[in-house]
Amino acid sequence: MSVLNHRLISRRYFFPIVQPLLDPWMVDVPGARLACARYVFDPAAPTVLHFHGNGEVVDDYLPWLPALMAEVGANLVLAEYRGYGGSTGEPRLAEMLSDGPAIFDALGLPPEKVIAFGRSLGSLYAMNLAAARPGLAGLIIESGIADVLERLLLQITPEALGVTLAQLAAAVTTHLNPRTWLARHHGPSLFLHTSHDALVPAQHARCLHEWAREPKRRVIFAHGDHNSIFETNRDAYGRALREFLEAT
Repeated sequence: MSVLNHRLISRRYFFPIVQPLLDPWMVDVPGARLACARYVFDPAAPTVLHFHGNGEVVDDYLPWLPALMAEVGANLVLAEYRGYGGSTGEPRLAEMLSDGPAIFDALGLPPEKVIAFGRSLGSLYAMNLAAARPGLAGLIIESGIADVLERLLLQITPEALGVTLAQLAAAVTTHLNPRTWLARHHGPSLFLHTSHDALVPAQHARCLHEWAREPKRRVIFAHGDHNSIFETNRDAYGRALREFLEAT
């Protein structure tokens, strides 16, 4: 796993922004404190644990995502990454896999009351959580990543990491494998993507949907792109979330 925590990967693939929250919900993990946000609208309702994309922070989702979740009948936790927002520590691709389960554990809720939601980079941490904590009520993936090795090779070579392509591929297969994660998730899944996503093509959503267990649903929006998927498709997006939450 050490190659996946290489500092060169962190420099090329993470874009941490420092933007502290006024009243964060802090979660302690080995080597860092994560400045998350927690909203409880109805103690009896399920809680959505959301992992944002790269180049974003929790504050980017305020106040609109809490308002949307309250509208569709769910509580919300916005997870923050190491070095992002008001969190301490430094982002490391594989090291952060343990942070999602730590945030989940800090909630003190049974798995059947929690839905993992990951956008873009956050899809990896949401899918990993669904595999690490069996029995989650559901999994929502927006603009998700199916082929991690492909994403790494876009901007970095194995030689720069001091390994061969076969060694890097083996590390990804072992530690960052969406297909394996989805096989371990037995609850319902929802995959949201746009057909015009130039950063993470819609083929990723098709692969993730194919690998997921039933019940599952894939929604490919005809409009918008990687960063405008919600704003461009607000009504249809909200409807898909509501239908999914009502069915879980």
